[in-house]
Amino acid sequence: MGESRPNNAFADFLQTVHNVVDIPTTWFRDNVVARNRSDYNWYHRQFRRVPTIDECYTDDIVCFAEANEQYKRDKLVDSDILAILRQRQEDCIIFEKNDHRIKCRDIMQEYDKAAENWFIKHGDLGVYGDVRTAYMKQKHRLVWERRHGKVGSGMKTDMD
Repeated sequence: MGESRPNNAFADFLQTVHNVVDIPTTWFRDNVVARNRSDYNWYHRQFRRVPTIDECYTDDIVCFAEANEQYKRDKLVDSDILAILRQRQEDCIIFEKNDHRIKCRDIMQEYDKAAENWFIKHGDLGVYGDVRTAYMKQKHRLVWERRHGKVGSGMKTDMD
């Protein structure tokens, strides 16, 4: 059997108006738009990696700006990862109640290590911290560790 026909003139008119509007737009979408659209395997925007601040010349303002934007994106990603790990830790503690020190040990250690790494990279920079201050913080930490040993292990003495 074919398409069922409308029962009255008004329904027939509405069907005709629908066909006049729908058929050209559907054809255009299927034959023009869909064929020229590229398929993406992701739903969010992916930025290309740019040179880091240590790869920029001292007078290259554009390179500095790109490195700063990359640093801001990386900080947001690191902060979101830390928030997810914190939420997993809190959920495990709430679920396990009194046994959480034993059953959630791996999650808690993973969160503590991630929080330590986040603080090493982004901590104490303040609201206006940028890629240059983060780079200087990293450089100062490396100099400190070369002179005095790992941070938190106590200072080396002349006898060491």
